[in-house]
Amino acid sequence: MERTAERTAEGSTAPPAREDRPGGTGGEASYPIGALAREAGVSTRTIRYYEEIGLLRTARRFAGGRRVFQGDVLERLRFIGRLKRLGFSLEEISELNEVFALSRSTAEMLSVLDRQLDGHVGAIDRQVEELTRLREDLCTYRGRIRRRLTDGAGQDAAPGGNGR
Repeated sequence: MERTAERTAEGSTAPPAREDRPGGTGGEASYPIGALAREAGVSTRTIRYYEEIGLLRTARRFAGGRRVFQGDVLERLRFIGRLKRLGFSLEEISELNEVFALSRSTAEMLSVLDRQLDGHVGAIDRQVEELTRLREDLCTYRGRIRRRLTDGAGQDAAPGGNGR
């Protein structure tokens, strides 16, 4: 997996944060946990947690217990991040993981994802309806308040008070 250099905030190029490990990986990129966290835009604690709950495969460990993750883990972290930004829970993401692990079928996993997306779209539609009703209620109430202001009815009265 070939990776290109990235631009830093100052505009200079920095080498990609990874290690190429010979022997058993076929030259595939591997990432120490800190480099993986930077690349994926998550904390090392998040990676450890995802590993603990089974969203990520357990990392290979080298001498001294150092965790090294394969490049496909970076793509999985990006996928998890995309789903979280779309409002998916870790439980829903875990369900997708389980479907794929059981069936080894991307099509099956995508079918489940499609159903989950339908559920999220439906929930958003209901929220939009509720917010539309709330907006209508607010506008109606504001209209009543403005009428009272133009009629001079609310000039001296304190809310809930006796007019003083």
